[in-house]
Amino acid sequence: MDVPAPRGPVTAHLCQSLATGRELDPDTGGWVSGTADVAGDDDLQLALWMLYEGHYRGFDKVGADDEWRLDHLHLRAMLEERFEGWLRAQARDFVAIVDAQTPDFADMMFRAIADFDSPALAPFIQRKASRAQLREYLVLGSIYRLKEADPHSWAVPRLVGPAKVALVELLYDEYGAGRPEGLHSHLFATTLRECGLDATYGAYIDVVPAVTLAVNNAMSMFGLHRRLGGALMGHLAAFEATSSLPARKIVGGMGRLGFSADAATYFDEHVEADAVHEQVAVRDICGRLVADQPDLLGDVMFGAGACLLLDARAAEFTLGRWEAGLSSLVEAGTPGGDEHEAHGA
Repeated sequence: MDVPAPRGPVTAHLCQSLATGRELDPDTGGWVSGTADVAGDDDLQLALWMLYEGHYRGFDKVGADDEWRLDHLHLRAMLEERFEGWLRAQARDFVAIVDAQTPDFADMMFRAIADFDSPALAPFIQRKASRAQLREYLVLGSIYRLKEADPHSWAVPRLVGPAKVALVELLYDEYGAGRPEGLHSHLFATTLRECGLDATYGAYIDVVPAVTLAVNNAMSMFGLHRRLGGALMGHLAAFEATSSLPARKIVGGMGRLGFSADAATYFDEHVEADAVHEQVAVRDICGRLVADQPDLLGDVMFGAGACLLLDARAAEFTLGRWEAGLSSLVEAGTPGGDEHEAHGA
């Protein structure tokens, strides 16, 4: 994957640093805009995504040892401080739902997730979306789904006992249950190709908006910090608990629009798989984790809240653009607010 096109002063200097090996200016982090909308800050979110990508597959012509460059880690810490602080402020009301005396943790979490109000993106795709909009939805999803489960797998060495066993059970399904062709990332690549899209890892990084990057960055941040392990598992629980029913609606939308059965296989798989995975994630992973370490209850709920809030923000952005007759994608190297007409991805 090539280094993305910059979207502001921070990513411009980071791109140059990755390309040349030159150390970042110590003031680089201070060039992030002071906007209160951290999730919508293209420069900040793209910079974070680039810094995290070094821990996944990295970039072409960038050495693997760049993963641990001190100047990059320093910048990442500065950006994470802003992002985490913003997330905690946004999720405060959701975390406040926590009642330490609740006898059934799973019941509390399922109710909190069910009561969360989120824009109806999947129903729109099921009933109204055009073929171009469905393709845009797949492009947006490709940033995570081509490495599905990888951020959450960082929790494996940090868990013990029943919660660890339950997580590995869930990940076994995500990674194909012993069959390479069953990898969920492989299934999604098939969906992209069947819909006439590029299935290359990272192919669309230049055209996804900041809010999509923020969805992905939260997972990476939680996964890379051991202190945020509870948040990572809370995020997983909310992610799984909000996947099955939307997947069914996406399948319906793909059928309405005339896409092939093979194109819908990824979503068909998630209709059934995530109905099981939500029980495993909420009851067997988070439930056991909180039972063994009650002090992690707030962290687990923070992670769940962050997942729901960011997904809702991304859905709101996408629906808002579509309803205005605009594309949910952005022009390469420009902020997500730049308006252009909806087009086929």
